[in-house]
Amino acid sequence: MVAANPLLTIVDYGQSVWMDNLSRDLIVSGQLQALLQSRGIRGITSNPAIFQKAIAGNAIYDDAILAGIKAGRPVMDIYESLAFEDIQNACDIFRPLYDETDGLDGYVSIEVAPELARDTAGTIAAAQRYWETLGRPNVMIKIPGTPEGLVAVEQVIAAGINVNVTLLFSVQAYVETAWAYIRGLEARAAAGQPIDRIASVASFFLSRIDTKVDKLLETLAAQASPEEQAKILSFQGKVAIANAKVAYERFRDIFAGERWQMLVNQGAKVQRLLWASTSTKNPQYRDVMYVEELIGPDTVNTLPPETIEACADHCQISDHLLGDLSTADDLLAAVSAAGVDLDQAMAELLDEGIQKFVEPFNALLASLAAKAEQLATV
Repeated sequence: MVAANPLLTIVDYGQSVWMDNLSRDLIVSGQLQALLQSRGIRGITSNPAIFQKAIAGNAIYDDAILAGIKAGRPVMDIYESLAFEDIQNACDIFRPLYDETDGLDGYVSIEVAPELARDTAGTIAAAQRYWETLGRPNVMIKIPGTPEGLVAVEQVIAAGINVNVTLLFSVQAYVETAWAYIRGLEARAAAGQPIDRIASVASFFLSRIDTKVDKLLETLAAQASPEEQAKILSFQGKVAIANAKVAYERFRDIFAGERWQMLVNQGAKVQRLLWASTSTKNPQYRDVMYVEELIGPDTVNTLPPETIEACADHCQISDHLLGDLSTADDLLAAVSAAGVDLDQAMAELLDEGIQKFVEPFNALLASLAAKAEQLATV
């Protein structure tokens, strides 16, 4: 008897699995369509780093790039035409699921240019242009959760555009994200516009937190007394999940209040917490720990392909997220007491996260320019 694929049972706990990867190869080969059935994938996300890997050096895009060159289009326009076509085709693949789930799942996310992370007006303009150009109800526009980005989120939601708020690290940034979503819906409802088809997720990052905080704990342990070292090091690999659980506590509070209920009465959809950066960076940690420990209602987990396969093979599925929320606050307090400035760490992670999208995006544009020059001479 073949064991059931654990990925196919996660949805029974109220969580959706989305894939953190997109390429034209995945679409035209039929593999993406197959993953909906074989792995229970219910959405897909992209970002500048993913598109850089997909497009740079891949001949499958050459004809479209050449067409852009012949039309005299700038490199940025050529990039957008490639990305938009992939996003539209992925949206079409997921559209039946979007319809079947009444807009709960079946979303495809595309991020605004990373250079706009601190530019409110530029983000709003880009989000509106992407939404109108893509023309799919199941596309989500990714906007970084910077202070400037959250102002844009509120206005973009009010305009009726689906939003994936990305690069969230601190619990406070998540809380501000949830309220930006609520205020956007309230503004739209006050203007007499429908709010029942607007969807949003708040992408809360995980493994990057442990990578950074683990190093800080190692430094503190090296300076501590022998009796304190073991205690400090015992916090390694635990902060990201604890931080996510505290955010989930705030989520449950915010979306159980009277203010939210007034929007529910008008058809509003809850803004689900989405777990991002879920591949385990430390080989000493269980490779699916950011899946197993955070399964619970009204959440999404975006997994890269290797984590999808690992989970399909050996995930142990249960509702850990609801089981021990009360201890998460205590753990974070203990880490702070040990000397880790978590607020500072989260602020640095946000800046580093923006840079990790800026660099591959610039590299992508440079590689496109080089390829355009090469193809133009053929």
